[in-house]
Amino acid sequence: RQAYAVSKEDGHQTSAESWGTGRAVARIPRVRGGGTNRSGQGAYGNMCRSGRMFAPTKTWRKWHRRVNRKMRRYAICSAVAASALPALLMARGHKVEKVSEVPCVVEDGVESFSKTKQAVSLLKAINAYDDVENAKESRKVRTGKGKMR
Repeated sequence: RQAYAVSKEDGHQTSAESWGTGRAVARIPRVRGGGTNRSGQGAYGNMCRSGRMFAPTKTWRKWHRRVNRKMRRYAICSAVAASALPALLMARGHKVEKVSEVPCVVEDGVESFSKTKQAVSLLKAINAYDDVENAKESRKVRTGKGKMR
C-alpha cells in the first residue's frame, strides 16, 4: 500500500488560546481577533470545525505485514490457478463469457504494441473488450471533498 497521512500542521494553522474559566463557555482554545466569523470559534480540538483530527494519521504506520516465503508463493500459485476458472472470474464480475479460453495466452508480438488502438483491436479480436468496457463504466466521481483527489 501507499503511505498516506494528514499534514503535521493541519488544524493548528491559526492563533488560538483558551478564554479560561468564568465565561460560561467551554475551555477549548478559541481563535483570536475580531471582525470575522472565525474569531471566537473553537480551534485545535478534534471536536471543533476546522480542528485537527483525533490521532492524526502518520506515514510510519505499519503498512505491510511479513508473510512467510512459502505461504506467499503458495498464495501466488493459488491466484494464478484461480484465474483459469471462468466461474470464479465471473463471480468477481469479469465479463469473460465470450472469451474462448482463460487465461488468455497471446504471442510475444503484443509487447511491441505502441498504440492503444492496436491493443483495443487485439482485445476485440479475442472477445475480451467487454471486460474493459465494464471497468470503464465503473469509474465514478467521488462524493464531497474527494472530488479534488
